[in-house]
Amino acid sequence: MGKYFGTDGFRGEANVTLTVHHAFKIGLFLGWYFGGQNPANDVAEDYRARIVMGKDTRRSSYMYEDALCAGLVASGADVYLLHVTTTPSVSYVARSEDFDCGIMITASHNPYTDNGIKLVNSNGEKIEERVTDDVERFLDGKFAPAGWGEGPWEVPLATCENIGRVIDHAAGRNRYIGYLISLSTCSFKDYRVGLDCSNGATWQMAKSIFDALGAQTFVINNTPDGLNCNRGCGSTHIEGLQRLVKENHLDIGFAFDGDADRCLAVDENGKVVNGDEIMYVCAKYMKNRGTLGESKVVTTVMSNFGLYKALDALGIGYEKTKVGDKYVYENMVQNGHMIGGEQVGHIIFRKHATTGDGLLTAIQVMKCVVEQKATLSELTQDITIYPQVLKNVVVTDKEETLADPTVKAAVAAAEEALGEQGRVLLRASGTEPVLRVMAEAMDGADAEAAVDRMIDGMKEAGKFVRMK
Repeated sequence: MGKYFGTDGFRGEANVTLTVHHAFKIGLFLGWYFGGQNPANDVAEDYRARIVMGKDTRRSSYMYEDALCAGLVASGADVYLLHVTTTPSVSYVARSEDFDCGIMITASHNPYTDNGIKLVNSNGEKIEERVTDDVERFLDGKFAPAGWGEGPWEVPLATCENIGRVIDHAAGRNRYIGYLISLSTCSFKDYRVGLDCSNGATWQMAKSIFDALGAQTFVINNTPDGLNCNRGCGSTHIEGLQRLVKENHLDIGFAFDGDADRCLAVDENGKVVNGDEIMYVCAKYMKNRGTLGESKVVTTVMSNFGLYKALDALGIGYEKTKVGDKYVYENMVQNGHMIGGEQVGHIIFRKHATTGDGLLTAIQVMKCVVEQKATLSELTQDITIYPQVLKNVVVTDKEETLADPTVKAAVAAAEEALGEQGRVLLRASGTEPVLRVMAEAMDGADAEAAVDRMIDGMKEAGKFVRMK
């Protein structure tokens, strides 16, 4: 994890942590980096980088789009704008239309006051760390291409006909929508489906996709105003979708986050079905249909041990990675696994996508329901999610706190108290300046006590600032 780029891009409060100046310089660098003027590229000197870009509905996203475009074209790149769209659509277009790089302007599930810049490579995968390392050095005035001597080094500005262009590419977004529709092997006719668009990137796309597949759709939070993305809605505030499903007697509901790389579900009874349960439902379906093969389910350390017990009962193996769908995907590619994800709703179906895709996840869950002629509650009845307590704590320094002997002792004491009836986890967030303090236990009160014990250790060590 770098100075600016975490596990999921450069993210922070708009014009405080991530400023418009950062965006311009990132654009300026990327336009040069992927273009013919970079001596490291095996292309003609007059090669013009092709970069595709999308954004979510935050007011600041338009500002960053303009700043990135200015930097990109100033260094000679052509920018293709998808406009308001989802993160996975940028990945899809980047890999399917031969772009050098994809950029998504979003802070995902964070509040509208935040924003971020996510980068993907030409394969639609999260961009290599060596690239973000170079971007960071450029932002700090320390980057120098090999053989060019010591920095600071500035990107040469394009002139005359070498200045890049900004090109409308809404057609790419429409092709992505068509691709998703084509992946369904069945009609959703006669199913009443609730959709919470989080006033984010799916506000137009989700309904059109589910309508095209035959569902009767009930949509909420699809009126973005620039200031309401994720505000009391979507996958981080799923109670609104629960009410919608129960009050309208719907068959199922899906909630997305601001950029739609996440999806959580609600069953016909209004119960939340999280990412662990979605992976269980889909992996079991794949095993029963003979499409899972020897593939394991790739999870992160945050997945509930109830998932592992349920997978054990099915004879399905699993792997654990660090938190972040980036690490999940890397494991899937390295080991040939077909499904993986996170409890929060980043689910990757490697046959169809290179990143978590909320809309794709919803379609896959619907396929499990429709083809098995079962309700979502029936499909999840054999997995028990154990009580989990998760608290976010702002500390003086994340790494110092994790290494502090008093904090380590508190973690060990919490582990000993739970024994084999639960587990604890203390880790640094990759996207926020906080520590995640988590415990699972058969008894929720025991999990709460374990979390409080670890937080008390931070207070005793003088590292605690406040709860977030």
